[in-house]
Amino acid sequence: MSTPALPDPALPDPASATSMRTHRCGDLRREQIGETVSLCGWVGRRREHGEHLAFVDLRDHSGITQCVVDNDVDVRSEYVVRITGVVRDRPAGTVNESLPTGEIEVGECTVEVLRRADPPPFPIDARADGVDENIRLQYRYLDLRRERMQRNLRIRAAVNSAVRTAMERQGFVEIETPMLVPSTPEGAREFLVPSRKEPGSFYALPQSPQLFKQLLMVAGVDRYYQMARCLRDEDLRADRQYEFMQMDMEMSFVTQDDVLDAVSESVLAAAEAATGERPPPIERITWLEAMNRFGVDKPDMRFAMELTELTDVFASTEFKAFAGAGSIKGIRVPGGADQYGRNQLDKLTDRAKSLGAKGLVWLKVTDGGFDSPVAKFLSDAEAADVRTRLEAETGDLLLVVADEWATTCEVLGTLRNDLGRPPVHEGPYRYVWVVEFPLFVGIDRDSGRPKPGHHPFTTPHPDDVDKIESDPMAVRSIAYDLVLNGWELGSGSIRIHEPELQRRVFTALGISEDEAARKFGFFLNPFDYGAPPHGGFAFGLDRLVAILAGEENIREVIAFPKTQSGADPMTNSPVSADPKQLSELGLKVLPPAT
Repeated sequence: MSTPALPDPALPDPASATSMRTHRCGDLRREQIGETVSLCGWVGRRREHGEHLAFVDLRDHSGITQCVVDNDVDVRSEYVVRITGVVRDRPAGTVNESLPTGEIEVGECTVEVLRRADPPPFPIDARADGVDENIRLQYRYLDLRRERMQRNLRIRAAVNSAVRTAMERQGFVEIETPMLVPSTPEGAREFLVPSRKEPGSFYALPQSPQLFKQLLMVAGVDRYYQMARCLRDEDLRADRQYEFMQMDMEMSFVTQDDVLDAVSESVLAAAEAATGERPPPIERITWLEAMNRFGVDKPDMRFAMELTELTDVFASTEFKAFAGAGSIKGIRVPGGADQYGRNQLDKLTDRAKSLGAKGLVWLKVTDGGFDSPVAKFLSDAEAADVRTRLEAETGDLLLVVADEWATTCEVLGTLRNDLGRPPVHEGPYRYVWVVEFPLFVGIDRDSGRPKPGHHPFTTPHPDDVDKIESDPMAVRSIAYDLVLNGWELGSGSIRIHEPELQRRVFTALGISEDEAARKFGFFLNPFDYGAPPHGGFAFGLDRLVAILAGEENIREVIAFPKTQSGADPMTNSPVSADPKQLSELGLKVLPPAT
């Protein structure tokens, strides 16, 4: 994987035409030797050089230039200054190969202090990576001065620009949808906004533009997209914030292939803009294949260790732990026999049990067979078949789970990621489309009805429509996810636009016509005026940028994020509302429910 880089710092800067500066700090090269230049920025470091001179590293977003100033000039760390001087070669033996400006320095300098600064609470360089995150976020305006954060923000801007260009090149129209919307019966929690004009009534902040983008298809827009800000009141984690950005799109008169092709073009263009290299065309696999091969529906395809089918190997086994199991699969950990001792293997077994498995069988591959407590229970034919199926070599570790199919897949898929998944910045960018998700996932215990795998407007696979009533759990959908290096970027589907098919899906879910009209009437009624076949998609820009920037946490690519607890240490939000505001809104704060 190539190292993400900032766009070329030599690109023209609109500010460079002003009288304050002639160049940015990262612009200067040997070609400017002899020129008188003016630079503006922050003092990074000051180093004394003899009795009369000092070296000042002047920094702005583009880079650093070393300036030689009089020793009596009063400039300190993070002072904002303007330095004017002459570009010259650095003395022999002092070239800094790690800096693009490392061959030159600015001498004969005059210094104008534009703003003094207090000592910062942490170093404005790579050492700040080890600073407590709450402190970094409390002083986010200082954290963002660092090269890493400047790079991430510019990668984000490059990705946004590339996505917009790709969508517009394909005929999409950018349209903004409302931020104050009705509450919708989606799975995630909403942020509610009280209405001052109608006390007791509330708007919701949008979880997605789903309602409006489909209505835009009814309106004849044909191809819509938006860089949409969405909000969900869900617990935060490395890849989730309360407010997030997504590239949202919808198309009319299309098949699944049309949607996937359009989105693929935008994300491949984004990767190229961020890294300078365009990834290969995106592979497509079905949900069933993803589960059987990788154990998860968001597979990281940068490494091997795929799940291997072993059920038939043990069809007539006398080993009680495997006899009668619905599904038996295994993974091979190359070289794992020496890497994992008994204590570690016990922890892996506990991990498998915590994920729902009855147990975990481990086999260390030796020259003569297997080193394992269960080896004696396997017949010679079973042992030979296992070794052959898993392509095992001496020194490998084999992990086998026998259980119901879903449990076997989930447990081994999680162990595969635990043991083999590389950091996000290692290896190539491996996009993959996962298609043909189940339309229904499991049976609701209370109602006995199937539960929807996606929203209830997702089109069933045409080959499975006849199974909606007779065998709902076998019905596939025309729904699809985009995955990058094991992170789910987003989801989409072809929508139901025919009323009879929509009624059948609602009936299968136990949604009566009255309930459908009450919950979804405002959305479905416009379809009676002529809804075209349509489908769409949305992917998280924060997640995409984080991966392209080599970051494990989306907070590192968002200018002003919240902490994992949902707080903002910089603004001290959330805060209590003023009693007068609450009174105007007709609200009263109650103690938390116990």
